[in-house]
Amino acid sequence: MKRLNRRKFLRYSAFFSGGIICASLLEKAGISELFASTFEPNLYEASFYKRLNANIIRCEICPNECEVKPGERGFCGIRENRGGKYYLITHSRPCSMNIDPIEKKPLFHFYPGERAFSIATAGCNIACKFCQNWEISQYRPEEVPYTKAGPSEIAEMAYKSGCKTIAYTYSEPVVFYEFMRDTAIEGNKRGIKSVVITNAYINERPLTELMKVVGAIKVDFKAFNDSFYHNVCKGELKPVLRSMELIARAGIHLEIVHLTIPTLNDSEKEIREMAKWIKSNLGEFVPLHFTRFHPMYKLKNLPPTPPSTIIRAREIAMSEGLKYVYTGNLPGNDGENTYCHKCGKLLIKRLGFYIKENKIKDGKCPYCSQKIPGVFT
Repeated sequence: MKRLNRRKFLRYSAFFSGGIICASLLEKAGISELFASTFEPNLYEASFYKRLNANIIRCEICPNECEVKPGERGFCGIRENRGGKYYLITHSRPCSMNIDPIEKKPLFHFYPGERAFSIATAGCNIACKFCQNWEISQYRPEEVPYTKAGPSEIAEMAYKSGCKTIAYTYSEPVVFYEFMRDTAIEGNKRGIKSVVITNAYINERPLTELMKVVGAIKVDFKAFNDSFYHNVCKGELKPVLRSMELIARAGIHLEIVHLTIPTLNDSEKEIREMAKWIKSNLGEFVPLHFTRFHPMYKLKNLPPTPPSTIIRAREIAMSEGLKYVYTGNLPGNDGENTYCHKCGKLLIKRLGFYIKENKIKDGKCPYCSQKIPGVFT
């Protein structure tokens, strides 16, 4: 195994910020290769693709539906055509493993206060100019360090660490779909739920199958604006709306995050229209998080989002009838807290990613006995 030089170690250490914990767990699981720098593909036949003429493959995992010639890869960079068969090459090859508060995802109504065993591989199926994890999501697997850990090993590490959930996060889990699905199945065997942190840019059939094995989905909703998806993310709005409707219809716990970016997706008109759509199509109880933008990756020409914009966005969404609307990247703001939608009493007090107080009992408000939407311990 090659050593990482100091520069590369510092570059990627953020993605292993739970390294001391995870290294110990890796050792117990018999996994010795942490920070391997020479990528060894693990070929796992893809679940959703169609073979066309001349051994060309049409990938059917997401709306890109890449047509891939033999020896080439799809847009995501981790699904490859080898002789007319299509393979995920990063199955059991996570480039990041960490233990996070579940509030960091953020999920506020799914096991609040608990920890999530978080994993990712390289790759993404869109290309957001503001991506905060671009050094794994926009890179190929050969360009990032990784370790070898399969679904059962990861589920066992999550179990031994006392985590309530396994989170597929940091990059885009749709592109490492089979790895995510297999790990979720192993987690379920151990009583550990899976949560998917996704852009929801996925086709209906794989999404329907995935929902059979996961407990919650948090959607990074880029904008209620198709031109934003095209120009800033290289994606489309319509498939994301369809995915969220399918998730809500299936009864899977759903939360939505809107990274609110100055001048691009922060107009009061757009936010109001988005809130109306969410209420009409997903329901008034779907938690919605407005998160403050900071200049990142290819979008450094805009200033950080003013706190007043985030606070105003929350006010607008609540005025349109959404019951659980939150502010993000504003530690100490009242919008971090959960209030009963019936009596208005404070139920969960937060500071950043951490819970200071949780009064919910048996999933209900202790003051008025109103059932609170979500999954609570």
